Amino acid sequence: MDEPQVRLGRLYLYSFSEDSSACPLVEIQRRDTSAILDMKWCHVPVAGHALLGVADAGGSIELLRLVGSENVPTLHLSSSCVLEEHCLALSLDWSTGSASRESDQPLKIVSSDSKGQLHLLQVEEAGLQATATWQAHRFEAWVAAFNYWQTEIVYSGGDDGLLKGWDTRTPGTPVFTSERHSMGVCSIQSSPHQEGILATGSYDEHVLLWDIRNMEQPFADMPTQGGVWRLKWHPSQHHVLLAACMHNGFTIFNCRKAVEEKQGACTVSVSHKLPNSLVYGADWSWLTSCRLPQTQPAPPVGSSLPSDPGTQTAEAANNLKVGSQLLGPPSFDLLVGHDGEAYSKPQSGAKGRPCLQPLTEDTILSNSPGTKICDFDLYLETANLDSSLLATCSFYNHALHLWKWDSS
Repeated sequence: MDEPQVRLGRLYLYSFSEDSSACPLVEIQRRDTSAILDMKWCHVPVAGHALLGVADAGGSIELLRLVGSENVPTLHLSSSCVLEEHCLALSLDWSTGSASRESDQPLKIVSSDSKGQLHLLQVEEAGLQATATWQAHRFEAWVAAFNYWQTEIVYSGGDDGLLKGWDTRTPGTPVFTSERHSMGVCSIQSSPHQEGILATGSYDEHVLLWDIRNMEQPFADMPTQGGVWRLKWHPSQHHVLLAACMHNGFTIFNCRKAVEEKQGACTVSVSHKLPNSLVYGADWSWLTSCRLPQTQPAPPVGSSLPSDPGTQTAEAANNLKVGSQLLGPPSFDLLVGHDGEAYSKPQSGAKGRPCLQPLTEDTILSNSPGTKICDFDLYLETANLDSSLLATCSFYNHALHLWKWDSS
C-alpha cells in the first residue's frame, strides 16, 4: 500500500510519406516507458542531431536523440534528469521559440511537476543539468513555458487556477499572478511570430490572449466548450491558433483582428468534434509542400537545411524524407496511442469555410512531379501556404489523426 503507483506508457515514432499510396503514416519504432505527460522536439539541431524532450510519470525529463540507421531513424536515450522523487513531470518547453534567439545563448528546458514546482534545466555536453527549482503553485503545475522573446521569463499554470510569470534570475517571487482563469490553467504558448503575445488555455473552457505589457486583463477571450489542454500557434500563418479542447475536439482560431487591434473576438476557422474521445494533443507540421530544384542535394541525416540554425524555422527541416534522407526534428509534438482505426471519414467544409480532411489513402497530399518536403523558409515563394498539415491525438479511442487543412 505504501508503494507509489506505477504508470506505464509508450512512445511511438512514425514516418510520413506523401508518396505512399496505401497509408501516409508508417510506425517505425515503439518504446515502452513510464507514462508520458508531455514531449517536444528541440527546433534547432543539438550536436548535429534532432533531440526530443520527454516529461514522464517517473518525475524525469529524458532527452532522446534521433539517429539514422540504414535510412530508418530511431530514438535513443541521450540523457535524463530526475526532477523530484514521487512526483510526475507534467510539462516541458525549450528556449528556442523566437527567430531573435542568439545562437550563443545556452539551451534550456523549463518543466513543471505534480507537486506544483517548476524546474529550470540547462542542456550541456554531459547531459541535463538542473539549475533552479522553486515552488510555483499549491497543486499540480500543469504547464510551464518560456517567453520566446525573453527567455529569462517563464510562465506557469496550475490546478489552483493561477497563471504566473517568473524571472528565472530571481525565481522565488512571481513577476505577476493572474486569477483571470476560473479553473486550472493547463496550456500556455508565447507567440513565436509577434513579441509580447501570449495564449493561455484552461479547464474553464476558454482561450485567453494577452499582451504581456498588461497582464491584468486579456485582450481576447474565446470560449471553446471544452477544456483547453494544448495550444499551438501556426508556424507560418501568424494569427492562426490551434486548440485541443478535450471533449469538444479541436478548434482553429483566426486571431488576426484581435492581435492587430488588441480588441474584439477571434473567429473560428474550423471546429471539429471527434465522437467518443477527448482530444489532448494537437500540433501543426512545420513542413510545407513546395517545388525544389531538381539538383538540390539532400543533407545528411540529422543535419539542418542551409538556414540560420538559431531560428525557429529550423524546425521546418522536420520529420520527413527528402530523397532517401531524413532531415532534422520531426513535425509534431504529440503523445499518441495505438489503435487500428487511425483515420475517420473526410469532413466537408461549409460553403465559404476552410475545409478540413483527414489524410487517408484517398486524401493524401497531392503534388505535381518534382515536389518534395522542404524548408518553407528557404522556398517560401514556391510554397502553397493555403494548405497545412496538423495532427491530433485522443483519449478513450487511442487514435492519432493526421489532417490536411485548406485555409483558402
